Amino acid sequence: MRIIGLGTDLIDIDRVERVLARYPRFAQRCFTPHEQAYAERFSNPARRYAARFAGKEAVMKALGTGYRKVRWRDVEITGGGKPEVNLTGTGAARAASLEVTRVEITITHTDHQALVFAIALGDAG
Repeated sequence: MRIIGLGTDLIDIDRVERVLARYPRFAQRCFTPHEQAYAERFSNPARRYAARFAGKEAVMKALGTGYRKVRWRDVEITGGGKPEVNLTGTGAARAASLEVTRVEITITHTDHQALVFAIALGDAG
């Protein structure tokens, strides 16, 4: 495997909580149904939403782009156990153009912040 890109993101959980309260459609615009169902299972869904949002940002950085070229819902971060990245649409197209065969991700959070690292990998040249 070869490293194609590396991305990281740190986000304030309280900020995501405020955005969710102020803009009810935020969750539908940025998160897949799977991500929403996962986050809503918990007493503080903002913590899970924040981690997934930071994950999306980190993956986009690992793909060398941002949200203007990859749609939010085209990067899905699974929940429960080891997080996985599912790319569809613009995310999958960007990964294919870079010859990315998989993206590994790790998530950690405190009561106040979520931190994510993502690494885009490709087959050895």
